[in-house]
Amino acid sequence: MSQDSLPGTDAERELARRCGESMYANDHASQGLGIRIEAIGPGFARMSMRVRRDMLNGYGTCHGGFLFTLADSAFAFACNSRNDATVAAGCSIEFLRPGREGEMLIATAQERALSGRTGIYDTAVVNEGGETIAVFRGKSARVKGEVIASAAPAGESAS
Repeated sequence: MSQDSLPGTDAERELARRCGESMYANDHASQGLGIRIEAIGPGFARMSMRVRRDMLNGYGTCHGGFLFTLADSAFAFACNSRNDATVAAGCSIEFLRPGREGEMLIATAQERALSGRTGIYDTAVVNEGGETIAVFRGKSARVKGEVIASAAPAGESAS
């Protein structure tokens, strides 16, 4: 998916990109796990993570906590993409098949509903073959503050 095919206007996509960069700079958990932002737009984020040996459980498959973290990170970036500071109010995950060592997993989070201070986001985690590994649903709650100090897109001044 190219940046132009992401949801929103150019200005909204640029704001989402800037919010994602700001969040990622301080997200030591995602960085430490090798999670990368692949695409971000308003109410949308796609992130990837390669399954490493130190992420395997006793059955030799990706530990569910790492799958949850990948999905939760995509959810967090999607719900903070409009520059409104937002946290998780609750989430659930369903594990459908195992992640394997060496696989690149991709989590795509999409906003399903946004009303007042609450949002609902669905995240699908797939492997390189397109097989669904897990599905995750998150409920967000907007809190006070912004992700970045100035919400004005590049070239515009904040009022």
